[in-house]
Amino acid sequence: MLHNFRDTLFKYMDKSFFSANKKIRFPVIQGGMGVGISLSGLASAVANEGGIGVISSAGLGLLYKRTPADYVKDSIWGLKEELRKARELTKGSIGVNIMVALSNFADMVRTSIAEKADVIFSGAGLPLDLPSFLTPDSKTLLVPIVSSARAAKIICQKWLANYNYLPDALVVEGPKAGGHLGFKKEQIENEEYSLERLVPEVVSIASQYSDKKEIPVIAAGGISTGEDILRFMKLGAAGVQIGSLFVPTAECDASPVFKQVYVDSSQKNTIIIQSPVGMPGRALDSNFIRSVNEGKQQPKGCPFHCIKTCDYTKSPYCIILALYNAAKGNMDKGYAFAGANAYLSEKISSVKEVIQKLKDEFTIAQNRLSTEGI
Repeated sequence: MLHNFRDTLFKYMDKSFFSANKKIRFPVIQGGMGVGISLSGLASAVANEGGIGVISSAGLGLLYKRTPADYVKDSIWGLKEELRKARELTKGSIGVNIMVALSNFADMVRTSIAEKADVIFSGAGLPLDLPSFLTPDSKTLLVPIVSSARAAKIICQKWLANYNYLPDALVVEGPKAGGHLGFKKEQIENEEYSLERLVPEVVSIASQYSDKKEIPVIAAGGISTGEDILRFMKLGAAGVQIGSLFVPTAECDASPVFKQVYVDSSQKNTIIIQSPVGMPGRALDSNFIRSVNEGKQQPKGCPFHCIKTCDYTKSPYCIILALYNAAKGNMDKGYAFAGANAYLSEKISSVKEVIQKLKDEFTIAQNRLSTEGI
């Protein structure tokens, strides 16, 4: 079964997406999930199975809070520690997810490059200056996360014109993703913005630069089966990014209470909320969210200044504290972001089991198409 995956991977994924001579044996990137959901534990487990494990840089200054607390310095130290831990646990590929909206975006990028992270994935805004942080000896790959062909085109044009650099891959994240979404609320259920529509459009943009560089396109958002992986590869994707499937695993860095929320969830309690960041987000309904809607969670101050676009005087709650509390299992003071298909989780399993299931489903779907002559 792995042989089938390798054949498909090598058919679609260019060598430019090999990191530090580490072949990506499995065409899955684990999505970066903060605060404290995907750290070195989950990332290294995915990397050990041949995928790309991803550490979320969001909120590390809170997770690694020292005395006296300095959110900026603690974030840098926390990222260094998480990368160090991951390297002790795997020889596979480790990436870092860094949101453009983070107030310490530049610090997190510089630290990732200095610590030789294999890949930086960057979304929640257009990372137009990301190549400017590269050093002459850096080997870190740069992969923007986009929600439209237009955003992909702008990034490619700006990077090429300003830095003579093109993305090492593009992640296109559709409206079924968990967490912050790059769509207006009315676009989320509109088929015109479905991932099935977006992937070929972004592939078309990437192909315009094929004479200069092959840019693999990675499909993301709501992908939950091996059949999904095959379907998006047939639409031109080189691989996929998956987040929610990896939350209810033993290796996920979140609290067991947080993981169980996924297992106990249903399609009905997967809702769209308005985040203090200024973007819609997909989350699992909770008492905390209902309390927010009733106006009971107004923050009294902002000790972190973690998001550029967040004004605590106008925010209904502090998002970093809400996500931190949830990751630690205090669901009365936080909530869980989750993808549209997170409710399909039935139990806490291992990363190896999740990936093996994806491989089995992929092979079954591939064989069925072969039998049908498609």
